[in-house]
Amino acid sequence: MKKKRLELILKVIEQQDISTQEELLSALKEHGLDVTQATVSRDIKELGLIKSMGRNGKYRYTAPKAVDNENAKSFHSIIAPSVLWVDSALNTVVIKCYAGMAQAVCAAFDTMELNGVVGTLAGDDTIFVLCRTEELAAELVQNVKNMISK
Repeated sequence: MKKKRLELILKVIEQQDISTQEELLSALKEHGLDVTQATVSRDIKELGLIKSMGRNGKYRYTAPKAVDNENAKSFHSIIAPSVLWVDSALNTVVIKCYAGMAQAVCAAFDTMELNGVVGTLAGDDTIFVLCRTEELAAELVQNVKNMISK
């Protein structure tokens, strides 16, 4: 059941501009799936969904590039236990990791091809992410915080 639900969520966000958990709940109900907001929230974290600018100029849920359930689990198994904190200064995001983990985390972010990211640079325990705008940097900070909060 869970696998089918996660697959349906990925299908729905690919086909529709979904910007809130409530909209996702409603779309899932239209497909005959009645779930709670808490379940959807956990699924969003597990899939690693992020909000990015849609074609219509509004933010919407998107999945990391070529994500499937196994890739999402793999991605979160790297990010969640490795990142200590995240913050931004203007359009630069700083991600602090445990010693020796920054390059693995940075590589995982690079595979996501995040909207508005110009480039990344990783050291031993710190990642710098250059974003196109301050707003995109703030969005990335929030997305990372959502990924690492349990």
